[in-house]
Amino acid sequence: MTAQPIAHHSRRRDLLVAAACGVFAAGMVGMAFAAVPLYDWFCRTTGFGGTPMLASSAPAHALDRKVIVRFDANVAGGLPWRLMPEQSFVEVRVGDVLTVNYIAINDSDREIVGNATYNVSPPTVGAYFSKINCFCFTEQRLKPGEKREMPVVFFVDPKLVQDSEHDNLNTITLSYTMYRVRQSEPQTVGSTGKAPSTTN
Repeated sequence: MTAQPIAHHSRRRDLLVAAACGVFAAGMVGMAFAAVPLYDWFCRTTGFGGTPMLASSAPAHALDRKVIVRFDANVAGGLPWRLMPEQSFVEVRVGDVLTVNYIAINDSDREIVGNATYNVSPPTVGAYFSKINCFCFTEQRLKPGEKREMPVVFFVDPKLVQDSEHDNLNTITLSYTMYRVRQSEPQTVGSTGKAPSTTN
């Protein structure tokens, strides 16, 4: 007489356990998808890991202290581009806004879209290196053989001098790596990209 209620209770418990596991698994998947943008937001907000800060305006004043900013460029595998800074370094006053150019060249015979990631070193200076504008904020679409100048507008925050950890800092390296975003249809120079018309 008691076997049926016991079996029913056991099935109900198994269903509850399965449901709980499903909710947990779904939550873990959701957290995995959220982790990348959250980490990116955290880095941009705090300068963690050498991620430069984003700024909407220049500092109110510049200081007499100067630092050398070196420029580095890399291209990830699978992207037939060249990427190079227009100059290898500049000397800039802390607080001054400066514009420099990177140059990208598409060496392939097709239109390709790329995007750049970036960081500064030493990593601890990321909180004081701010960008007002940068080619890395948007995707770059280059036609076959196209060469493009891409600006970076930045400054070193005067708050740097308040951080005793950087009292002896005299060089900052800004580094970019360009990645392929997606494959474009093969396209030769001068082609319209339209399918040829046919006549009957």
